[in-house]
Formats: sequence, C-alpha cells, structure tokens
Amino acid sequence: MNKANVFVCLAACVCAWGSCTQRETAFPIGPAEEETMLRQWIDTLSSDSFGGRRPMTPYETLVTDYLAGQLDSLGIAPAFDGSYFQEVQLLDNLCHIDGGSIPYHGHQGDGKLCVPDDFVAWNARTEKRVDLPSVPFVFCGFGIDAPEFCWNDFEGVDVRGKIVLALVNDPGFYDENLFQGRNMTYYGRWTCKFEQAEKQGAAGCLVIHTSDAAGYGWNVCSNHVSDELALYNAATGNADRLFVNGWIRDDSCRRLFAAAGLDFDQAFEAAKHPGFQSVELNLHGDIGMDVRSEISSSRNVGGILRGRDLPDEAVVFSGHWDHLGIGLPDETGDAIYNGATDNASGMAATLLCAAQASQLPQRPRSSLLFLFYTSEESGLFGSAHYCANPVIPMENTRACINFESMAPESLTRDVVVLGGGKTILDEYIVRRAKAQGRYVTFNDDNSDGWFFRSDHFNFVKKGVPAVVIEPGHDFVCPVKAARNDFSAWYHKPGDEYSPDWDLEGSLAHINLMLGVGLDLAE
Repeated sequence: MNKANVFVCLAACVCAWGSCTQRETAFPIGPAEEETMLRQWIDTLSSDSFGGRRPMTPYETLVTDYLAGQLDSLGIAPAFDGSYFQEVQLLDNLCHIDGGSIPYHGHQGDGKLCVPDDFVAWNARTEKRVDLPSVPFVFCGFGIDAPEFCWNDFEGVDVRGKIVLALVNDPGFYDENLFQGRNMTYYGRWTCKFEQAEKQGAAGCLVIHTSDAAGYGWNVCSNHVSDELALYNAATGNADRLFVNGWIRDDSCRRLFAAAGLDFDQAFEAAKHPGFQSVELNLHGDIGMDVRSEISSSRNVGGILRGRDLPDEAVVFSGHWDHLGIGLPDETGDAIYNGATDNASGMAATLLCAAQASQLPQRPRSSLLFLFYTSEESGLFGSAHYCANPVIPMENTRACINFESMAPESLTRDVVVLGGGKTILDEYIVRRAKAQGRYVTFNDDNSDGWFFRSDHFNFVKKGVPAVVIEPGHDFVCPVKAARNDFSAWYHKPGDEYSPDWDLEGSLAHINLMLGVGLDLAE
C-alpha cells in the first residue's frame, strides 16, 4: 500500500471512529480513559500473577478478591446478601487411566487407545475406583434422541452398561436439509451427548472428534487429560453420572472399527442419514480408572446497582473469570494459560460497563447486575448455578449481556449478531448500531456451536433473551484489521495481552451493548 492510500485509510478510520463515539447516552467516562481502563484490566487479569485463573486453586482467591475489590471501588454494591461472592459446590476429579491406555479386543484384532494421543477421559462421580472389564462399545451415530426432528440414534439398541461412541455436532452439519442445517442445535454439543447417553443408562460416552465439526483442534481436548471440574449435587452425590466421559480422535476410532471388522467411513456416512441404525461393534475394552476427588466451594462474583423504580427487575452484564490454569507447556516452555482474550477481555468489558453505569447522573429504572462466573471452561457450571439460584428471578431478568473474548478487535462497520433475529434485543441492537454509524447483520451460522459455548446460554434455557456479538468483516481500515488466528491462541499459553492490541472495535462493541442494556433497564 502506498503512502497516499495509507493516509486515506487512516483518515477514514478517524472519521468512522468519530462517528462511532456519537452516543445517544452521554457516558460519563470518555473514549481515551475507557481504553486506558480496558487495557489495564485485561493486562492485570491475564498476568502471570493470576496463574491462569483455574478454579479451586490458590489463584481463585486472588482473582475473585480482585474482582470484588474493583466492584467495591466503583461503588457497585454486593449482589449476594451483603457479599460479593456466591458459593458454587464443585467436584474436582483427578482421573488416572490404568496404564494410560484402554486395551481393546475385537473380532478382527486387538490394540489399545493411549492418552492423550488417541483419547482423553474423566468422570464426575465420587467413587475412588472405576472398573469396567470387557465393556462393549456401541456406535450410536450422533448420539441424539430428538423427537422434534424425527431423529433417534438410540432406537432399537440397548446401550445400558456400554460405552457409546457418538459423533460431535449434528446431522445438519453435513446436510442443510436436516435439523437446522449448518446452524448447530444443542444436540450437537458434546455436553448433550453425555446427557443423552446418561439418560439411556450407558456406562460411558466418548465423543468422536473432528476439527471441522467440533470447531477446534484436538489440542483443545487433550488439554483436559485427567483433571476435570463438575457441579456437585449433594442430594445424589453425582451417583447418576456416567462412569466415563471423554473424547476420541476420529483416526483412533477408525482403528477400533477395523479391529471389530467394520468400516468406520461407511458407518460415518450412514449416520448422516435418517433411519440410521446404531452398530454394536463386537468389540470390548478394559477400562480401569483411579479417581481422586475433592469437593469444594468455588465462587461466582457479583455486584448490583439497584434500579431507582424497579429494583427487583434487572439486566445482567457478565463474563466468566476462570481459565485453564497451569498445564502442559508449549514449545517455548510457557505453561501458564493466561487467557487474555478468553476471558480477561470479557471481564474487563463487564467492569467497564460497571464503571460507566456507576457514574451516570441518574440510576436506570431497573437494576443492573454485574456477574463474573466460575467454571465456564468446564461446562458453564458457575452460570448454571446462578440461574438456579438467582439474585433477581429469571422471569424478571430482562436480558443477559455476556462478554466473551472481546479483544483484540479492529473497528468494523458491521455488527455481527449470532442468535439474533429472534428476540426483543434485535430492535435495540439495530438502533444502537445505527447511532454509531454501523449496521447489523444477523448471522445464523452456528456450525461450531459457539452460541452454546458460553454462559449466556444458561440464561437462554431459562427464557432470558441473549445474543452473541461476533467479529465483524467490513473493516473501516483494512491496514489495522490484522487479527490473531483463532487456532493460534485458543486455549493455549499464547493467549496473552499485548500493548499493541487494537481495541477500537472492542470498545465500539462494548459501548453498543452497554447502550442496549441501559435502554432495556429504562
């Protein structure tokens, strides 16, 4: 690009950004101070001193105390009966597979699956020992029982006491005419595979991983080699959960099928079509697992700005505080999973909304809740606990504005909304975007299941409107549009803050959704 073009591009950036800072609500904190605060919070919350923010480690106290202190300094009152903390009972299981492998014996041969190259497995039970000798394997297609889509992979097969093999995603990923096409339903999520296998009485479930259908590489699965968190149900002691949860690589599954005298690719193809019949593999595995369990309390963090007229109604602003902690080192030797984008940026966005709201000359009519959830990375457990034990009843919660991986983002003219076109939020988002000189695109491509992968989804399940703001594509200044490659940083130690991050688009998104929240609160 020549100098003249660079000058034109930079001039366009300045003009467009000036348009984006024309706000219907006169936010008390100006753009320059906003950016400074956002950067400081992201830098601090993703620093090595917080140790990757894994729940139920000493670093949990550091990060949750820090968040509570920030809310207090901003004048945001404690949300939970005078406390900034809501206890969440979690089970932390350290699972060790005997010999690091599952030996298997099939009609056409024997072999073994090895951790973590072939599979990873864990459970959410409290028994110290799991023994499943000569346990049968069953291929159940996508592991879905969905009457509304006339689809039942469990019809005509008994999976009780067996290991279910289930493909990730749903049939619509492969055929636009099935389910909701590429727009993944909840049936496609790995968590749903476990839930459905559990209902069928299976002993375990291994989800078959392919990078395109999962939306991420095998490294994301292999990061969870043996240590896993789960919500703890004191009434049942988690005795109703599967003995084995896990992932298996598609190539490793292909070896299983070959040992059983079956063709994996043929079975995979058949599973994509209506009328598929589940396949008993004529293969058995020997699964032994030592389990070290710890039941402890983690905590959500929350503050509330009470509404002037309707204090028992609320809009929620939120982001999860947890990440993966200290784990497997990368090629540089770095073993701290700092989680700057995921999700120090979301926490910083939530704190920025709290800072702006606390300085408004008049409080909104309804309350504003600012929440930071534990254990999103393990299965949205903190938000699930909150939604079951809310400060403001779910029927009085007007919306959940959840911030997930908000930076770095360059400024775009378009605002891409996943999950839009269906709720009351649409008109508010369109109006706020227009006030910024931008336009809205409702994106229905949920092929990687992103809509189900963050804490807002627990609110959606309770009937509370929520959407996901995704990265735009119509860049105001392409020369500044370089963005980190998702696969390069996601769930890796390399997700670290850099002072050269471009935050113009991030701030535009945050201010847009803050405006939407304030409009709803009025």
